[in-house]
Amino acid sequence: MNLASAAGDYEAATLEFLRAVDLVTDENLDRHVEGGWSARQVVHHVADSETQSYARLLAEPLGCVIQGYDEAAWAQCEVLGYLELPIKQSAVVFIAVRGSSLDILRRLKPPDLERYGEHTESGRYTVAMWLDSYTRHPREHAAQLIEAINA
Repeated sequence: MNLASAAGDYEAATLEFLRAVDLVTDENLDRHVEGGWSARQVVHHVADSETQSYARLLAEPLGCVIQGYDEAAWAQCEVLGYLELPIKQSAVVFIAVRGSSLDILRRLKPPDLERYGEHTESGRYTVAMWLDSYTRHPREHAAQLIEAINA
């Protein structure tokens, strides 16, 4: 894996998600396809997901346990406010965490990509796998967000 190219792709994915967030208005914020999340829920989820994954594979001991979580339960949790809180703070969190993650990615050396933890749901999870997943994640949710606001 070319780290410079991967970091550039990660940054591009960040910008793709933010362009989708820019399309959200007060009128379409809570639209959703049948059985899907609203734009509001998507933005809150993506911010929370970023904060849950940020840098832990690099800072924790090799082979550490990575606890999975039920993202659907988070989206329905009243206290977390996915159904009613404004999205501005979550967008700011996303920007800040992705920016910090990008700074870290630019400092990685090839052996760092093999650092790993043991995910409670999917087993061995390397930094390379994290990078692939968190490059795809905002892109997938940008598409979901656009689908929701156009519903």
